[in-house]
Amino acid sequence: MITKFMENSLIQINFLKTPLDNSSTITGLKKFWEKVFPIILSREKHFDKVWESGTDEEIFAELIFCLFTPQSKAVWCWNAVNELAKKNMIFNSEKGSIAKVIKKVRFRNNKAKYLIEARKMFTVNGKINLKEKLKSFKDIYKLRKWFVENIKGMGYKEAGHFLRNIGIGKDLAILDRHILKNLKIYGVIKEIPLILKKNTYLETERQMQRFSKNTGIPMSHLDMLFWCKNTGGIFK
Repeated sequence: MITKFMENSLIQINFLKTPLDNSSTITGLKKFWEKVFPIILSREKHFDKVWESGTDEEIFAELIFCLFTPQSKAVWCWNAVNELAKKNMIFNSEKGSIAKVIKKVRFRNNKAKYLIEARKMFTVNGKINLKEKLKSFKDIYKLRKWFVENIKGMGYKEAGHFLRNIGIGKDLAILDRHILKNLKIYGVIKEIPLILKKNTYLETERQMQRFSKNTGIPMSHLDMLFWCKNTGGIFK
């Protein structure tokens, strides 16, 4: 079932255009942050609303979106979730049917399988029961670790992305290529790692958190700021 809240969430796929920033100085980055602050704050409020007002089904849709994103464009993945929701396929269809709908998602057969396995994990008495699991953890890092270890197809980036998108993972890093590129530009890291294994990911996250504290730009804003700086807009 698609609620009114989910309908409003699903259609927000247009980038919010703003002049690109080419500055490689921290002063320039802060000025750009001031310029796009209203856009970032609006998006952050949307994520907060997902947690405050979203149903288990809507939060599960965010989980599926993040399972779809590895090596695929985010807009295509959200469109795929949108299409599955419109067809009422997220909660009752099988792998083959789902894979046919999500054609633009890379490795769609595997990701259709991940959707089904996650659905089984969080289904209790025929209903999705995801919020209860989320609320059972008091430590956001332990919660992320649980998702990485128990949800197939979910690594640290995807788990952090999911928790940020539902408004409860604001201090977590989402280390994709845009973020890593900017961390190198601003001297946070010396080189972009070829492979982000667990220890490298967590150490890079700590370095990004220190950078956030030193600049006064919140972690959740840094992620969106770097995206906006590189692409001219903010999506998810």
